[in-house]
Amino acid sequence: MADSRRVERVAALIRREASEMLLHGIRDLRVVEGMVSITRVDVARDLQHCRIHVSVFGNEAERQSTLAGLRAAAPYVKGELGRRLKLRRTPEVTFSLDRGLEEGTNVLGLLERLEAERLDRAGHEPADPGSDADPAHGSAVELPAAAGANGQPFSQAGHDGSESSPEPRPEER
Repeated sequence: MADSRRVERVAALIRREASEMLLHGIRDLRVVEGMVSITRVDVARDLQHCRIHVSVFGNEAERQSTLAGLRAAAPYVKGELGRRLKLRRTPEVTFSLDRGLEEGTNVLGLLERLEAERLDRAGHEPADPGSDADPAHGSAVELPAAAGANGQPFSQAGHDGSESSPEPRPEER
């Protein structure tokens, strides 16, 4: 059995090399035409099996087509990993669709819808997402000025390009 640090290193190497193969090695049109990104790589503790989780941009039919292309390319990916990583035994590679991003987007949409319904029931207009208005109080939020390590505010460049800086502290004079 490999220790967890080695498993993590092997997973990181597999992720890097598989990403490179997605860009330049795999020529299956189902994979090339889809926007595929590797989200996670899981490697078994005995380094015999590897599951590469991918996110595919597109509709469900495109996702399934791209996943079928990746699964067809799995023997090629395993062979390339063996040549590139020079492991004693190359893990069996499987691909799976990671729906985490899709589910996260759905949850955010639900939360936004619930917030809009809550505001409608309360009789308020929804706040502009880019504004600094506090939806609970309807007023602008005062943000504190940024300060450096010495507690003095950062210097700011004026419109003419000159810098304005705070007065030096007594011990700096």
